Amino acid sequence: MERTGEAFELGEQLTVVGRQLTAGDAAPDFTLEQFDPDTQAIRQVSLADSAGKVRLLNVVNSVDTPVCHIETRKWDNLRADIPQDVVLYTISMDLPFALERWRGAESAGHALLSAHKDEAFGRDYGTLIKEWRLLQRAVFVIDGDGRIAYTDYVADQMQEPDYEAAVAAVRAVAG
Repeated sequence: MERTGEAFELGEQLTVVGRQLTAGDAAPDFTLEQFDPDTQAIRQVSLADSAGKVRLLNVVNSVDTPVCHIETRKWDNLRADIPQDVVLYTISMDLPFALERWRGAESAGHALLSAHKDEAFGRDYGTLIKEWRLLQRAVFVIDGDGRIAYTDYVADQMQEPDYEAAVAAVRAVAG
């Protein structure tokens, strides 16, 4: 399924692959990559690794772009405003090495996961931008039962998500 006109940047209309998820949908499982600086190796991280916990997925185009940088930094700062047992992941198509470089340079405390190997995450979560082979800016809150509790698909790729609404959704499902 392709959706045209639901994402754009400046004057460019973008095609997004996959259907938009809505509250109540089962969260699609994923297996993504993370560079582990302690072992100097790539490790696999799946949604199932955090089963039973509330998860907040911050999906960005690339941490090396200005808006994505600001957004990912903001989510790291907002960790103090959400319950400590909530798992926060930033997900992009950036290479795991680039994500770890950014995380280290920014002293970010949350995990940054790479979807670079294939487009499954983007298709399954309805965020794969066909023209760029990057992910559409979006936020997902997944409850402890593995159901989508909140989505924010950001149409304008030059805009940030609604942080307050996402934090409220996290608090609502985290109890």
